[in-house]
Amino acid sequence: MDENCETLKVVLIGESGVGKTCIINRYLNNTFEEEGMSTTGASYASKTMLFPVYNKAIKFEIWDTAGQEKFKALTKIFYKDSDVAILVYDITRKESFEELKNYWYNEIKDNSPNNCIVSIAANKFDLYNEEKVSEDEARKFAKEKGLMFRCTSALTAEGIDDLFKDVGSKYLDPNYNPDDNSNNNNNKENNNNNNKDFQIIEKTKDDNDNKREKGLKLDIKTEKKKKKSYFYC
Repeated sequence: MDENCETLKVVLIGESGVGKTCIINRYLNNTFEEEGMSTTGASYASKTMLFPVYNKAIKFEIWDTAGQEKFKALTKIFYKDSDVAILVYDITRKESFEELKNYWYNEIKDNSPNNCIVSIAANKFDLYNEEKVSEDEARKFAKEKGLMFRCTSALTAEGIDDLFKDVGSKYLDPNYNPDDNSNNNNNKENNNNNNKDFQIIEKTKDDNDNKREKGLKLDIKTEKKKKKSYFYC
């Protein structure tokens, strides 16, 4: 399996409180906890999924970044060498989408590799009756910028797995388009032939993961000397 396993660094980015941590918890453990304390600095986890239609597996190294104003200047260190960036906004908070368009998108564009795959997650879709940002408006922005788009709800799990399936498929096949019927038909056919399509094959930290997280803490200690308000949680 190793020779057929790719490793992708994924960063989730957006304003504080839009549900980045909840998306990750739902994806990793299929659980939901309402966000309490905001993420400070960043947190790391990994999960490997099988993509049988491509005869490949992908290990997603997932970084949950802080969205608070005081951390914005320092979270740039997590964009470096990112393979995938997921921009998250809350459909009930217009300002979270405006910040996505005017700040977070530009941060990724300016600080990540040119081939970084970018997707937008319109989160808290279970609250669609309270939406302040229409799906059409968000999809229009995504189309203009050449980004992928997915409506998600960490509460109901809607769209969460598909969010990661999309970016993984896009990496393995640059021509992949989640809105293309031919792709959907291929995936349906594959699901009929293999009920374990996109199955989880690993979600625990290995030695390399622990070293990577330890290295991150050391990097952040260095940053603390520059800005004492920054700390790792």
